[in-house]
Amino acid sequence: MGLENLSLLEDYYERWKKDPTSVSEDWNAFFEGFEFGYSESLKNGQMEFAKKSVVPVDLKKQRAVYELINAYRTLGHYIANLDPLGFNRYEFDELKLERFGLDQKDLDKEFDSGDLAGGGQKKLREILTILKESYCSTLAVEFMHMDSFIQRQWIAKRIEGGAFKKRFSKEHKKQILYDLLKAELFEAFLHTRYVGQKRFSLEGSCTFIPMMDAVIESCPNYGIERIVIGMAHRGRLNFVTNILQQDYKVIFDEFSENYVPEGVLGDGDVRYHLGFEAALKTRSGSIVTVGLAPNPSHLEAVNPVVEGKARAWERRLLDTEKRKKVLPVLVHGDASFMGQGVVQETLNLSRLEGYKTGGTLHIIINNQIGFTTVSQDGRSTHHCTAVALMLAVPIFHVNGDDPLAAVFAVLMALEYRQVFGQDVVVDLIGYRRYGHNEGDEPSFTQPLLYKAIAQHPNISDVFLDQLIKTGEMTREEANAYRKIFVAELNQKMEESKAWIKTEQPPTLRQRMSCPRIFDPVKTAVSLEELLYVGRSLVKEPPEFNLNPKVRRILAERKEMIEGKRPILLPFAETLAFGTLLYEGIPVRLSGQDSRRGTFSQRHAVLYDTKVAKKYIPLEHIHPNQAIFCIYNSPLSEYAVLGFDYGYSLDYPEALIIWEAQYGDFANGAQVIIDLYLVSAESKWGVTSNIVLLLPHGYEGQGPEHSSARVERFLQACAEDNMVVAHCTTPANYFHVLRRQVLRGFSKPLVLFTHKSLLRHPQCSSEITDFVQGSFEEVLPDPQVNQPAPKAILCCGKVYYDLVEFRKSIGKPDIPIIRIEQLYPLHEKKLKEIVLRYQPRSLVWCQEEPKNMGAWSYILPRLQEIFSLPISYAGREASASTATGTMAYHRIEQQKLLSDAFEE
Repeated sequence: MGLENLSLLEDYYERWKKDPTSVSEDWNAFFEGFEFGYSESLKNGQMEFAKKSVVPVDLKKQRAVYELINAYRTLGHYIANLDPLGFNRYEFDELKLERFGLDQKDLDKEFDSGDLAGGGQKKLREILTILKESYCSTLAVEFMHMDSFIQRQWIAKRIEGGAFKKRFSKEHKKQILYDLLKAELFEAFLHTRYVGQKRFSLEGSCTFIPMMDAVIESCPNYGIERIVIGMAHRGRLNFVTNILQQDYKVIFDEFSENYVPEGVLGDGDVRYHLGFEAALKTRSGSIVTVGLAPNPSHLEAVNPVVEGKARAWERRLLDTEKRKKVLPVLVHGDASFMGQGVVQETLNLSRLEGYKTGGTLHIIINNQIGFTTVSQDGRSTHHCTAVALMLAVPIFHVNGDDPLAAVFAVLMALEYRQVFGQDVVVDLIGYRRYGHNEGDEPSFTQPLLYKAIAQHPNISDVFLDQLIKTGEMTREEANAYRKIFVAELNQKMEESKAWIKTEQPPTLRQRMSCPRIFDPVKTAVSLEELLYVGRSLVKEPPEFNLNPKVRRILAERKEMIEGKRPILLPFAETLAFGTLLYEGIPVRLSGQDSRRGTFSQRHAVLYDTKVAKKYIPLEHIHPNQAIFCIYNSPLSEYAVLGFDYGYSLDYPEALIIWEAQYGDFANGAQVIIDLYLVSAESKWGVTSNIVLLLPHGYEGQGPEHSSARVERFLQACAEDNMVVAHCTTPANYFHVLRRQVLRGFSKPLVLFTHKSLLRHPQCSSEITDFVQGSFEEVLPDPQVNQPAPKAILCCGKVYYDLVEFRKSIGKPDIPIIRIEQLYPLHEKKLKEIVLRYQPRSLVWCQEEPKNMGAWSYILPRLQEIFSLPISYAGREASASTATGTMAYHRIEQQKLLSDAFEE
């Protein structure tokens, strides 16, 4: 028996015990029999019955009816009429009457229906009809897994009775038909005019278009001002034109092989990956802005990006408390929703403090097939939505051939999101009329399926027949609409042809390199500002029980800001954040254990040792300071970096940072790095100023705690697409962080950070270094000023090892030059510094193996700049990034240092 009905039974029973006349005669008889034949015990909120004697059969059957109602609510979706093609019907015996001790003779008997469709006494036949219409028709819902009785009740109240089709006006039904006609005619037009060209047709799932139209039209009713949407290829062109109202001519232009978008910078991308934004005027006169994020071919990679963008807009619209004004919509494919792990990672973000967006509307365009892989080979679950069960939110399954059910489902989902602030899933089950793309032949692998698809009518034809039968539409009206719409498409195609013919052949694309990339940026702060901020950050919070070790850290930092000791890397970072906040620039940092810092270096959040409270010094600098946010992320790199990247796109005036626990762990976010950070500006003209903090350095900690894969980032560098830096002084770290938001243009910053240098006494800076100067791309040797026979070039922590080794061997005249910014390489400054020493040869020294690190990147550049012999000092080429044995590490480290100074 379900919890709802058990709770109801207990309530009735308590009422009966107090006053038998307070319940109906049937219930009175039931409880009299119960008292006679049963004893009760309440365990975990449920009622258990211990049989003492024979109980009348009808009382057993009343209980069976309750179980039947609960079973349909829980399992009805398994036997629902969801597949338009009729293929995937599930053999399921769990809902047969005999399973509950009921039979055909009971159909005309009356039973209490509990809270089903208004409750009351109903014949079993009527109860079954309501259950089948509600949970086993063309619309089915999974909701009994939800842990909130209120939410389950909310769903049941709206779904039971099957009356949803009566809720649509004649005008709304006509609009749904027009949306279907537009969607199908647009696809058919492309199919015949641009034969064989990829467009990833929506045919078979065109109900998606009236669904999205209904969502947008309903947004003003719920106070939604902006929709942020991410979707893959299927139906994207249809959505952009028929919903976002992009000119059809633009799409036709893009199908031309000679078309080059005006003013294109970079390489561009295929038409079904591009983003788009539109301010749409609803039929009620309100404006809803819809932003479609650009999407790579990694189908679900856009999910966390959209969530980050939505959160940024909630900040912009001052909606960070209720989160009702911005609606994230993610449109998935069935195979990718179940198959790609970033879906689960993104779902997991939905209720976390630093990543929640007030709920996401998920719509799955369910073709029941991947490229050529059928669902039976693509997942181990009955529904493709099984991964969403983790959130305990409702999942609506709807037959794509029933547009009214689909629109009802998505509107109910939208209302649920606004009421409860949680994710919700709509699984639109249709089919794919053609192959994965229009050049593919699907009958090679699914001949029976595609035979059925070829014979299946269009959704608009099915729906039109229904409207004609009810007298709400005539075939003549529909044909007139078809004629007008096709005429518009033909006109736009002719305009496109005429325009393309007059254009000159495309020239080489414009380069996207940034001419201002080396412009100096004023990042120094006044002494007054630095002291004010620094003193604010080292104050002990009042009435707060500090951990003694943290108190000692604050005391040391107080001495730093007072000039009694040099400033180390962790405090330099805090000062960078603090001065930006003081100047009105928001800062957001998220990553695994980032509040304390992986190496116990940051302590951005202080925790009381006796009571459950916390204090964040960076929030208490000045009453008018900007917002500071720092979050410990879940154990995810892919989704969290995607989220923070998306946030940076729509909040570029803030310093947005994602930190890897160890630089090696960025491997888990490689999809976001490759498809967004590295190439988004070239592909889509989208810029980001996100910062990646990647701890990197060889301390004998093994192959997964040493290398942030410097070589991978450098290999991906071109056309000033990002900045790759490795700062070796606290002041330079301070300046590069501030430069990121003060330079006037956006580029991602990949910043390799340190572990052993966080407390290294030589890795320090004086206060004067923060109040004057700026970021230095190349640093000369502060200890060597005279000419030398050779110069050593390096990057990162190895500099300090080289300095110590130089001292131990007594060769103080060999200069060690640090390249702090590897890309873009400031060749002019590097050349000027190196030539000061008039060396006869150069050595590149690195800790990484020869096939890793910066060697392969830097060698050809040094050869272009200098006409000098260049040698290598570093570890030998290796399959693994580092040894896992401390003894070997030390031997390797000693050898590379010795090689660097070898005559």
